[in-house]
Amino acid sequence: MSDVNRRSFLVGVGAAMAAAGLSPSKAIGSEIAKMSRLKSPFRIAVITDEISQDFDHACAVASQEFGMQWVELRDLWKKNILALDAAEIAEARRILAKYQLRVTDIASPLFKVDWPDAPLSKFSPKHDQFNAAFTFKDQDHVLDKSIELAKAFQTDRVRGFDFWRLDDPAPYRKAINAKLQDAAEKLGRQGLIFILENEMACNTGTGAEAAKVLAAVPSPHLMLNWDPGNAAALGETPFPNGWDLLPKNRIGHCHCKDTVIKSGGGYEWEPVGKGVIHWAEQFKALKAMGYRHAVSLETHWRGAGTPEESSRQSWAGMKVALETAGALV
Repeated sequence: MSDVNRRSFLVGVGAAMAAAGLSPSKAIGSEIAKMSRLKSPFRIAVITDEISQDFDHACAVASQEFGMQWVELRDLWKKNILALDAAEIAEARRILAKYQLRVTDIASPLFKVDWPDAPLSKFSPKHDQFNAAFTFKDQDHVLDKSIELAKAFQTDRVRGFDFWRLDDPAPYRKAINAKLQDAAEKLGRQGLIFILENEMACNTGTGAEAAKVLAAVPSPHLMLNWDPGNAAALGETPFPNGWDLLPKNRIGHCHCKDTVIKSGGGYEWEPVGKGVIHWAEQFKALKAMGYRHAVSLETHWRGAGTPEESSRQSWAGMKVALETAGALV
């Protein structure tokens, strides 16, 4: 029996059991999930809180509906991942095992704070970002906790930033780079990689800015979390312009979302495939360079009413782009 026919058979059995008022067996659900898993050269993932703060439900959608084998962890149960206690970490690990999911990285808020003695950034939030409330003085703890979590969730990557964006970072750039270098080396001693996200609210926001930082911070343990959507929000054409500037051997993670630039200035998030990012071409370029790390859906758009439905629609566009690029079979 082919996979397609076997899947149809199992789905039919499950539907018949449900019609009879019986619960389809977990074994049938597991078999269907296994057969529908995505095949890609990339680690196709989603940040779970972009679906739901209910971690079990988010993992069920990612695995059983989206067909993913990977997830990215940031907020669980309305708590930043750094705030989870031992029991919650154990429960999260149990849920991941239940859905046969692996973790791409710890989406830590590392260095997403103000740089000391610099003018206050206009991007410095007046409220917690993803339930994270840390200061510069807390960053050693944030880094140590991120290392602990990476080991607990069996991932080799920790996401971080390079401080809230300054109008003129030049007087502080050398010191910021030294901080990135030190953190990368500390992670490296633990067998981990620091993936620096280009974040439009932080000092590295575009491909051009990321290329300069990677050149200035030579640690092999520092790689880029390439986010074309964030680069576009700052007015860069991320693909191909920003992309062409990047050292391809230093790309260690990719976030997938889409945006449009408003006529009066600024930007708005959109579902993947409905904005200005040439995602099919971007995926082709990643595939051509032999990229094998994560491509993680970070929806952000909420136009469908709920995070789950918005992520469902954004995943549909992302899936089309992956298929068009020959990166999904």
